[in-house]
Amino acid sequence: MKIGVLALQGDFAEHITMLRKLGVSAAEVRLPEHLDGLDGLIIPGGESTTIGKLAQDFGLFEPLRRFGRNRAIWGTCAGAIFLSKDARRPQPLLELMDITVERNAFGRQVDSFEVDLSVPALQAVDPENRPYHAVFIRAPLIESVSGDAVVLATLDDGRIVAAQQGRLLATAFHPELTDDDRFHRYFVHMAANS
Repeated sequence: MKIGVLALQGDFAEHITMLRKLGVSAAEVRLPEHLDGLDGLIIPGGESTTIGKLAQDFGLFEPLRRFGRNRAIWGTCAGAIFLSKDARRPQPLLELMDITVERNAFGRQVDSFEVDLSVPALQAVDPENRPYHAVFIRAPLIESVSGDAVVLATLDDGRIVAAQQGRLLATAFHPELTDDDRFHRYFVHMAANS
């Protein structure tokens, strides 16, 4: 099992650390050839417009799209925006996942927050199904899902913060900034079975 982390911008190092703690081989992805031999890819948080522009500059845009049609991809925060079909503004998007995302939906950096979420899908890696403590930093909101995308988690008011569509996963929060490895285990499980 080998998982890549898009390392153009953002908090890619934290994802690599989490994967390695799980005993998973992890690699930084900066060029198209770095996708070779990967079972899955994480697109980290950061700034979605910058990630998109850098992906274009490094010739990664179409290789990432092709990869996502056959392999597992997980986008966290900005990565979820980059995966989406619609971010309600013109910017480079992979348009792989049938979700509409609102950028910075919860406000600025000072409006960051943490909350416990119910995530029934995590029963696949945690039979106890404990609440998941999620960290939101300048977070997007998944406004809607369509097609065969499904909601994995919402806030208490019903706003969507995690979704899955087949081998594609999107979280509005940052699992790599916690000690809880369940989302990373869930993604590794997805990648192994895709």
